[in-house]
Amino acid sequence: MNNRVWLQRDLAHLWHPCTQMKDHETLPLIPIRRGQGVWLEDFEGKRYLDAISSWWVNLFGHANPHINAALRDQMETLEHVILAGFSHAPAVELAEHLVRLTPPGLERVFYADNGSSAVEVALKMSFHYWRNCGQPQRTRFINLSNSYHGETLGALAVGDVALYKETYQPLLLQPITAPSPDCYLREPGQSCEDHARQAFRDLELLLERHAHETCAVIIEPLVQCAGYMRMYPPVYLKWLRQACDRFGVHLIADEIAVGFGRTGTLFACEQAGISPDFLCLSKGLTGGYLPLSAVLTTDAIYQAFYDDYERLTAFLHSHSYTGNALACRAALATLELFEREPVLERNQEKARLIRELCAELEDHPHVAEVRQTGMITAIEMVRDRATREPYPWQERRGLRVYRHGLEKGVLLRPLGNVVYFMPPYVIEEDEIRLMVDTAKEGITLATRD
Repeated sequence: MNNRVWLQRDLAHLWHPCTQMKDHETLPLIPIRRGQGVWLEDFEGKRYLDAISSWWVNLFGHANPHINAALRDQMETLEHVILAGFSHAPAVELAEHLVRLTPPGLERVFYADNGSSAVEVALKMSFHYWRNCGQPQRTRFINLSNSYHGETLGALAVGDVALYKETYQPLLLQPITAPSPDCYLREPGQSCEDHARQAFRDLELLLERHAHETCAVIIEPLVQCAGYMRMYPPVYLKWLRQACDRFGVHLIADEIAVGFGRTGTLFACEQAGISPDFLCLSKGLTGGYLPLSAVLTTDAIYQAFYDDYERLTAFLHSHSYTGNALACRAALATLELFEREPVLERNQEKARLIRELCAELEDHPHVAEVRQTGMITAIEMVRDRATREPYPWQERRGLRVYRHGLEKGVLLRPLGNVVYFMPPYVIEEDEIRLMVDTAKEGITLATRD
């Protein structure tokens, strides 16, 4: 069957995520038949370079032989078993592996199904910890402006995306919002570190006023990905960790998007030399194969729940597919690839090439900034470079880049007016050149009035 047949069958029943379905009256869906490496192929043989890792999940390419083999082997032995009262080797081995790899002090692993669920777990676990410790007045969370932590209600509440908050406000908790250290917002002549210090002082004042009622501060380390790939320096994390210790509140690090090498180190927190109280992981955890997330926390937090049954202190959270054996095995195979190959070292060279190829955009009259952290690169399109006046969102300039990319065989999915790259780590030099050249062409076309 060709693309058209699949499109008709799709639109008859499917409701797609993060999509105004009416757009597909003029913007055709693309049905994908198969993937290989960084490439996706539709039912008529046209290929698309997956420059966004299929929503940031794919690390080592589509149909990776090593992960495929591990899943085939696992399917022959155990696909799934309830994780309440039972266990299995992939869940145990993955927990051991994650404890070894993550920042020191994170000794306990709780599995969930996806990134939003991991954030829900961390929020509930922090709140429940304080309740078990005799501090039930702690019911609030501090977040950062422009933050995003998922779309289930708890995760949505601690994000700061205006559209979501305005739509679902009556259903949400009310966080205490501190200004983001986002370097893009610095004053002319101000360094990123000075701007981050200024933002941190504001957060510190909030902690002084609200620590007694606060469970935790939740942040996305180094890059606010869904918030237009805005970036900030690692030193902010160090200051924040010290402040959380000083005021006695938890620190939740949402590394769902930035973990597993995206920022240049295996975990973003490493760049500040800190350990959070909760570390949320998902997306790249299984190499883009299966839904799985993990929340790592300290043994001290675990012990606050460890008691006789009659005390009713056990943590209350579960998913039917918690610790799914296939997903855990895919995750183990993904982590094995980091051990077998010099992935992070190779990524440094690839990131350097991306940056070099994007350099000419720094003088583009409608580009305010080209920024990069590890394998994440973002290009901010604006109406006026001098004043950084943004394009009105209604003009959908990013959609023009998206359309151009599809014509040229590159999947780019800008965030508003921000074009970004977050490709699989197996991308080769010629594919990087195609990706960047296509984006540059798209930006030129999209910024013509």
